[in-house]
Amino acid sequence: MALSRTIVIAGAGIGGLTAALTLAARGFRIVVLEKAERLEEVGAGLQLSPNASRVLVELGLTERLKLRAVTPEALCVMSARAGGELLRMPLGEAAAMRAGAPYWVVHRADLQSALAGAVADHPDIDLKLGATFEDVAPHAKGLTIVHRSGTIRRNDLASALIGADGIWSTVRQHLFPKVQPRFSGLIAWRGTLDATQLPKDYTGRRVQLWMGPNAHLVAYPIAGGRQINVVAVLPGTWNRPGWSTPGDALEVMDAFAAPRWPTSARMMLTAVDTWRKWALFGVPEGCPWSKGPVALLGDAVHAMLPFAAQGAGMAIEDAAVLARHLSLEAAESTAGITAALKQYGRARQARVQRVQRTARQQGRIYHFSGPLAIARDLAIRALGPERMLARQDWIYGWRP
Repeated sequence: MALSRTIVIAGAGIGGLTAALTLAARGFRIVVLEKAERLEEVGAGLQLSPNASRVLVELGLTERLKLRAVTPEALCVMSARAGGELLRMPLGEAAAMRAGAPYWVVHRADLQSALAGAVADHPDIDLKLGATFEDVAPHAKGLTIVHRSGTIRRNDLASALIGADGIWSTVRQHLFPKVQPRFSGLIAWRGTLDATQLPKDYTGRRVQLWMGPNAHLVAYPIAGGRQINVVAVLPGTWNRPGWSTPGDALEVMDAFAAPRWPTSARMMLTAVDTWRKWALFGVPEGCPWSKGPVALLGDAVHAMLPFAAQGAGMAIEDAAVLARHLSLEAAESTAGITAALKQYGRARQARVQRVQRTARQQGRIYHFSGPLAIARDLAIRALGPERMLARQDWIYGWRP
């Protein structure tokens, strides 16, 4: 008996929607289950380096993103100890020419909206909002996927299930209940401000990374350059799940107090009216990627610290690699699906673990103080912009 050619994806975040598009392009019928009643503007800004933007360009999303995404000209590495810029790594045309794809910064909601628009236009993708994944069980034609919409419980038949439902993944909990997210001891605070609130020197098309004692700060333009996205990362013990808990501005300003932090960094912080915070959790390395005809994708399997700016990028890469391995031919049997999903996990594991480790290492370096901070700043100055860009080739140059 032939398997269903339907694949169910749990989660309509960046990874889930990208996977819906990549798999539909391979000839599958896709059902996306999203527990939210509507896709809301939550989250923060995202950096999409060429390894991720390449996939989005190939999916035909350039026109949908061009009015919202910003192409930064440079990454400016700043030191609180030195009081200003250590190095300016070229992005823009330099990164695009080197890697063959653009470097974009964009609000998460704008990227999700572009993906959702492409999903809505695709005849073989059905996005079900207000649909909560509950269970999965084997069936003669593959899998029975149980989900609930309000008080109504429904069953869908599918050849495979992809858990793209985030760090607190219900699909992962079903497959591997012992794998639990771990709190990093760090809290990210985010806010946005209108670009008109700052002098022009502060609102150029660049990413600013400020490193300082026990904290760091990232800022870059979003919404076509009309807004500045600001993220401050501090140690703390507060560790409730969630993306959008209100935060106290005084706590942020305390951590970035003078004289440890210069006026140029503090000016951006004082311009933010409303702060939101989220505790930074990660999924431990070594989480299995699949079990039978069920696989995980994105934060569900490898949620990582954001200090390599690759969280969304890795989920987008996952979607491209998943589609490369999961062909209609593989989907002719449960054994074929299972083998394809194992190959997908093997193809992704080493690269993702390297990015996870890089993010952790960079987070420690950003927060150096005293002699370690002096040595760090001297090393960055000595490296220079071209060599700094070349060191990103292993990330930016990736192709599916």
